[in-house]
Amino acid sequence: MALIQCDLFSHSLMRTVTVQVLLPTDKMAPGAAPKGPFKTLYLLHGIFGNRTDWVCGTRLQSWAADRNLAVVMPSGENSFYVDNEKASALYGTFIGKELVDFTRRSFPLSDKREDTFIGGLSMGGFGSIVNGLQNPETFGAVCALSSALILDSMMENTEYTDFLMTNKGYYESVFGDLTKVRGGVNDYDALAEKVAASGGPRPRFYLACGTEDGLIGVNRQFRDHLQALGYDVTYQEGPGVHDWYFWDEYILKVLNWLPLDQPVQGVSSGHVSD
Repeated sequence: MALIQCDLFSHSLMRTVTVQVLLPTDKMAPGAAPKGPFKTLYLLHGIFGNRTDWVCGTRLQSWAADRNLAVVMPSGENSFYVDNEKASALYGTFIGKELVDFTRRSFPLSDKREDTFIGGLSMGGFGSIVNGLQNPETFGAVCALSSALILDSMMENTEYTDFLMTNKGYYESVFGDLTKVRGGVNDYDALAEKVAASGGPRPRFYLACGTEDGLIGVNRQFRDHLQALGYDVTYQEGPGVHDWYFWDEYILKVLNWLPLDQPVQGVSSGHVSD
């Protein structure tokens, strides 16, 4: 599985950014390396993280290689992957449009909706849900783990503090006027309703959260909302908190849920075993 670090100029972010790409084109067995076009998962990290998190924190690289899946991992810079026009930092546009277009032109990736997925954890779960619903013509599936669905809870932060997660100023810098977020372009509930009412394509959803995670309640609420709107939703929860032990376990469940090639029994990524 090739691990590629790619620098590109982003018009959405007005700077050069670095993206990591897993591409299953270098398998060891002669003649075994596929040529594509590959099904692709755009995979987003959580707050405080960067593009390296998924490769460092999970066994994703081997599991994606087993399934001939390309994985594109950008950095989100604590942005919740939404557009911030005042800062000329259009992360939503970058994730949902520019990055997809660039990687499809640069690598042997499928351009079919049914082969294109978006996922993430925590802040990245938020980003995958919002961007998946903003671009339902692009993404056929959304895979969100321990999603930070915090549009209501962030309103409880009324002070300007030193700690990011309790700082009202941080949320204002990301979302703007907090009194206008609900019902706006980054409201996951409103977006789900809009897509459902449009009569157009809807992404399928895989949602999961640990039962000891403080975000379990809002993830259950969003599951119920999607189901009431008639979405195809697979929801799983199990013992776990907000950590890499849970995400390592559940990213494999994500890959098993997605319509991917399944690994041959006893063969893993062309690696030599003892």
